[in-house]
Amino acid sequence: MGAVTAAGGRLPVAGAFPAGEGACWEKGYVRGAAWGDAACGLLVFAGLVAVRSADGGLYPPELALGALLTVLWPLAVSIAGGYRTHRVGDGPDEYRAVLQAATALASLVAIVAYATQTPVARSYVMAGLPLLAFVTFCFRYGWRKRLHRRRERGEGLRRVVAVGHREAVAELVAQLRRERYHGMRVVAACLPPAPAGLPADVGGVPVRGDFTAVARVAAEVGGDAVAVLACPELDGVALRRMSWRLAETDTDLYVAAALMEVAGPRTTVRPVAGLPLLHVQHPDLTGPRQLVKSTFDRAGALLVLLLLAPLLAGIHLAVRVTSGGPVIFTQTRVGKDGREFRLLKFRTMVVGAESLQADLGASDGDGVLFKLRKDPRVTPVGAWLRRHSLDELPQIINVLAGDMSLVGPRPPLPAEVARYGADVHRRLVVKPGMTGLWQVSGRSDLSWEESVRLDLRYVENWSLALDLQILWKTWSAVVRGTGAY
Repeated sequence: MGAVTAAGGRLPVAGAFPAGEGACWEKGYVRGAAWGDAACGLLVFAGLVAVRSADGGLYPPELALGALLTVLWPLAVSIAGGYRTHRVGDGPDEYRAVLQAATALASLVAIVAYATQTPVARSYVMAGLPLLAFVTFCFRYGWRKRLHRRRERGEGLRRVVAVGHREAVAELVAQLRRERYHGMRVVAACLPPAPAGLPADVGGVPVRGDFTAVARVAAEVGGDAVAVLACPELDGVALRRMSWRLAETDTDLYVAAALMEVAGPRTTVRPVAGLPLLHVQHPDLTGPRQLVKSTFDRAGALLVLLLLAPLLAGIHLAVRVTSGGPVIFTQTRVGKDGREFRLLKFRTMVVGAESLQADLGASDGDGVLFKLRKDPRVTPVGAWLRRHSLDELPQIINVLAGDMSLVGPRPPLPAEVARYGADVHRRLVVKPGMTGLWQVSGRSDLSWEESVRLDLRYVENWSLALDLQILWKTWSAVVRGTGAY
């Protein structure tokens, strides 16, 4: 949906977390999160008491302070916005609220201790609050993954009415079906009026009316929210009137900005002459932040190389023993600004596999990429390496050489770049990566268009925090082996 703004603010009625689709289960999730945060505070406080008791015990003020912080912890997280229903299942927002709460409490303790001259051990505060934040991070991660598993089973999904042009609605339907952890399911669509009449469905979702019937359709299908995709027919006046009608049925409204694939940190609303104008910052592709990324890439690659040296040696031996020919496969790829380089991989196919491609028939993929689910050229060891992306580990050398990054767009072949459209060339303004949004979002199961969209989203919204998030998700994608062939 791109950059999305929420309007409304419906408060869910009481309901248990296990409630199914269409029920107001958010309050149960938030209640469980609050109890979990309180338990984390109690656990950390008990641990600190045990450690300090073995070292002479706690002073009475420290004991009272620890008990007070245990009680105040859920309140601080609440003030930071950690229990807002619109943040349900949104990991970065939840973690940000926990971090803000820990920072605020640490500042409060420091100020009060200084003002009252209370003898509180610095190590007690300096270790206790960061530990509390870390333990709460771990709990929130597990709690959110539990929610994602329920959503994969079709539970805890919000019923959404999609409003927009047919192509945009179809893309949204496909994306939410593929990524159910977002917690939304399109149950109806409203399209612009057409002389030939409206189609019966879009992507398997029934079309229930045009733009004038949005509020009625949302009420008929029991919609929890309406998602309005960018379209010129719905201007500010029309959206305002729609929001009024949706407010009568307490239905949330989400509006996708016309400028798609731009993350929130790059956008700010600035009032000019009474008008709320959306200011979009240009992506930072040069300067100090890129120097930080380059340093992080090389340091991370060197660390991975040292840690995985035994695994690399084992794979080298396995390829050598089970298949004649060179262990390392090199291939020309296109890097930043169109510069070509030699990409390194463990060989997973028989010798001379590229010369056999013409005899394999049609690709299972679409667009520019050639890919087969059951490629006869892949060796048994190579199939296992591909499933877990271990064949790509030699690219660590490419990262150390400066040709690639740890995270970035997929490194394309020259033949692919020759067929790029004007927009797709945007992928080449940054270094390609060993992993990226395409890696953690389905790999070879993605269509060409989806892969391009993810790569462009990364280019437009790069940040070190996004790189760390992708690296974290890469581990689970590699272990599952989903979409790799």
